[in-house]
Amino acid sequence: MKTKIVFSEKCLGYGQYHIEGPERVRRAAEILKRFGYEFIDPKPASDDDLLKVHDMDYVWNVKKNLVEDPDTPAYNNIYEFARLSAGGAILAAETSGFSIMRPPGHHTGRNGAALGAYTRGFCYFNNVAIAVKYLNKSTLILDIDGHHGNGTQEIFLGDEKVTYVSLHRHPNYPGTGTVTEGNCLNFPLYPDCGDQVHAKTLDKALSSINVEDFEVIAVSAGFDTHAGDLASLGLTENGYKEIGKRIDKLGKPTFFVLEGGYQGENLGKDINALLKAYETKSDA
Repeated sequence: MKTKIVFSEKCLGYGQYHIEGPERVRRAAEILKRFGYEFIDPKPASDDDLLKVHDMDYVWNVKKNLVEDPDTPAYNNIYEFARLSAGGAILAAETSGFSIMRPPGHHTGRNGAALGAYTRGFCYFNNVAIAVKYLNKSTLILDIDGHHGNGTQEIFLGDEKVTYVSLHRHPNYPGTGTVTEGNCLNFPLYPDCGDQVHAKTLDKALSSINVEDFEVIAVSAGFDTHAGDLASLGLTENGYKEIGKRIDKLGKPTFFVLEGGYQGENLGKDINALLKAYETKSDA
């Protein structure tokens, strides 16, 4: 069965001239439709959903457009866009789907910028964290974005129900994730390391955990690792196929939440490459 794509065109309504702009997701959606994926519409996350992860004052400040930094402007109605994206992550969790909603989320901590970063890196609410808290199951979060998910680590550090595993480029924004801390396992990689090094590192990362400890896998699916993208690790479509194969072999219910990936044409093709490999069930 093909993974369903969670998407609403409403998420294209802001940030027209920002690097995290609507065109990257618009183009990706067009490509995924051509590949035959079924699309489903999300509903906004509730305040109760948001408050399972974020402090009340922070949620209130986003709602009132009082939160802004150089990377993360206070766009008109950004609260509505951000909670719809969080709702997309929840729907992906409920359906084992792939949310391609924007804005992304993994740099946002409980109160905004996390672990010493001075910006929220295009993120308003931590979508994957909200979905994980919503499910309330033992969860492995696998973060394959080219930037370390400092917000996700801050939120779940020390949480006995969640293990966070991140493969990311270093040195790079936000400058965190250089070492493993408790239940947050970090695997920094040098720029443009390529498909083979990335696959070997992912094997090492997954061998360090016992997948039987988890009921569900949540993937913070960033594609800015594609060769030439913002956090390039030199990956090609084949690199994303290898990621998909390894997620399949884990044999657990899985959902995906889009983080980075700023080349719209490549983004759609890379998502398809990962999902096609993930959906081709392996006997290994």
